[in-house]
Amino acid sequence: MDISFYFDPVTIHLESADSGQYRQKLGELIKIFSDKNNFPDTSNCDIAILGINEDRNAITNMGCASAPDHVRKYLYQLHSGNFNMNIVDLGNIKPGFTIEDTYFAVSTVLSELLKNNIVPVIIGGSQDLTYANYLAYENLGQIINIVQIDNSFDLGNTDDSLDSKTYLSKIITHQPNFLFNYTNIGYQTYFVDQKAIELMKNLYFDTYRLGVVRSNLQEVEPIVRNADMISFDISAIRQSDAPGNENASPNGFYGEEACQITRYAGISDKLTSIGFYEINPTMDNNYQTVHLTAQMIWYFIDGFYNRKKDFPYKQKEEYIKYVVSIKDHPDILFYKSKKSDRWWMEVPCPLNLQTKFERHYLVPCSYNDYITSCKNDIPDRWWQAYQKLM
Repeated sequence: MDISFYFDPVTIHLESADSGQYRQKLGELIKIFSDKNNFPDTSNCDIAILGINEDRNAITNMGCASAPDHVRKYLYQLHSGNFNMNIVDLGNIKPGFTIEDTYFAVSTVLSELLKNNIVPVIIGGSQDLTYANYLAYENLGQIINIVQIDNSFDLGNTDDSLDSKTYLSKIITHQPNFLFNYTNIGYQTYFVDQKAIELMKNLYFDTYRLGVVRSNLQEVEPIVRNADMISFDISAIRQSDAPGNENASPNGFYGEEACQITRYAGISDKLTSIGFYEINPTMDNNYQTVHLTAQMIWYFIDGFYNRKKDFPYKQKEEYIKYVVSIKDHPDILFYKSKKSDRWWMEVPCPLNLQTKFERHYLVPCSYNDYITSCKNDIPDRWWQAYQKLM
């Protein structure tokens, strides 16, 4: 399928490259769609960067549509890590006549990239574009897990129109439904209605308060490792580190913590798309937010090219198996990768559902979950997945 007609070329001016042996900036290494008559070949690429100049459904954050090219200016000036990369920048998806046209274009393009095992890195635009990202997986018939890094849930009411503050309810109620699990990382309780928190519990979704996450950031790794797609709202980062957002808050993740999370995302073999949203250059002090977003993307790329390819989907002989007996409960099986020392738990799944949920009953976990089970207690991650599968 030819997706080139959905895109406008990148028009930003690139600074002169470094000379000699130090010419290793991303702007020289990424194949960039800058000539309208020369769309880049995606047949052998690993990652595709694409911008979406769309903010018609942004709530109190108009101006975020201009973010993609501002982020590129800083991304292209960053030096490559110690890896050989094959990345293309496809340019910016043309805004549709209606926003529904934009959603259709986004989901069509992403479906084509995912079908060809290319990981899209999306630079928005407003966060309602997450809905279009989700529809791309529906087009593939794939049941997925979504991880959202955000200071709230963006649920809204089911009868509200789709926008950047209601898109999640549209995903949850969309039929046919292809959502297995939703996880929020970094919500701040004073931004979230208690009924919404209760709803998340009733749906057996996973939500993690900002303070809990920041107290042990390493525990984010197995959470992110379980995601198929990630939606990162820049308002999850504190205003002092990312002021370019109308909804920025004094509290949130530090910039380096956001970079750590995106590197965890890059390392995950399961993750197949990631989007960065709500970056508003019109409010950005000295372009600090777009610069930080560029560094977050750099960390994602660095993580991607350090993937271990050890998701225990087929070859369990490459793992150390641990069986933990718990009183009055079936044994819990753990698998530890010999490559990376990362852990997974196997959750019982009815035989008639194992094909449908084959990517979901092996749940990423940490060593702490293993220790918890050894103390005759059921890990929360295991229990949440068990409720969905049974």
